[in-house]
Amino acid sequence: MKIFPAIDIKDKKCVRLVKGDFDNKTEYEMSPIEQAEKYKVHGFKNLHIVDLDGALTGQTVNLNIVKDIVGKFNLNVEVGGGIRSIDSIKEYIDAGVEKVILGSAAIKDKNFLKEACKKFSNKIALGLDAKDGYLSVTGWKENSNQLTLDYLKEVNDYGVSRLIYTDISRDGMKQSPNFDETMKVADISNCPVIISGGVSSINDIKKAKNLKNVEGIIVGKAIYDGDIKLEVLVKEDA
Repeated sequence: MKIFPAIDIKDKKCVRLVKGDFDNKTEYEMSPIEQAEKYKVHGFKNLHIVDLDGALTGQTVNLNIVKDIVGKFNLNVEVGGGIRSIDSIKEYIDAGVEKVILGSAAIKDKNFLKEACKKFSNKIALGLDAKDGYLSVTGWKENSNQLTLDYLKEVNDYGVSRLIYTDISRDGMKQSPNFDETMKVADISNCPVIISGGVSSINDIKKAKNLKNVEGIIVGKAIYDGDIKLEVLVKEDA
């Protein structure tokens, strides 16, 4: 089970949102670089980064911070947030990230996802952010009217190398992930799935380990709020 501690970047700071709401955010004292160093020192190998400025603007706003983190700490970084062009993907891959996460742009334009997977083999992750079974886009501000499972069936053969499934209603709430919906996604996905949204305790991690076709889990707010200690969490990272 791969553990992905999360860093969400807004205005060059680490923040956490509740249910993706930009008006309901907590800012933390640590800079993204300091937070990444903390994860590295504790022995984590993977890192999940979201550029929230990018999610709002469609630009790679925090590319330099991501470059710094990759260059300094030699972590396997997956990054998402507003990546809407082949050039943006290339910028991140050139910066040394392991996976580039496509969300809204891939959902709105399946051909973009297909082209990206062809051009950047084994580098594209697909972020599916869902609420009540339907996909949300544009920083979770829009409902796409597409059922998650229907969309996944349509793009399942494109060559995505990782799928990140987030239940928006759980994100930042620390009420445990939506394991039932995640399992439905993992059952039909041609690539391994990462669980995201709502991790509240080490028990959630242990439960995730037993799920089929689940590669890892993202942990965010529970780390920042001290609910899960890093020295305990890292023992589950393999």
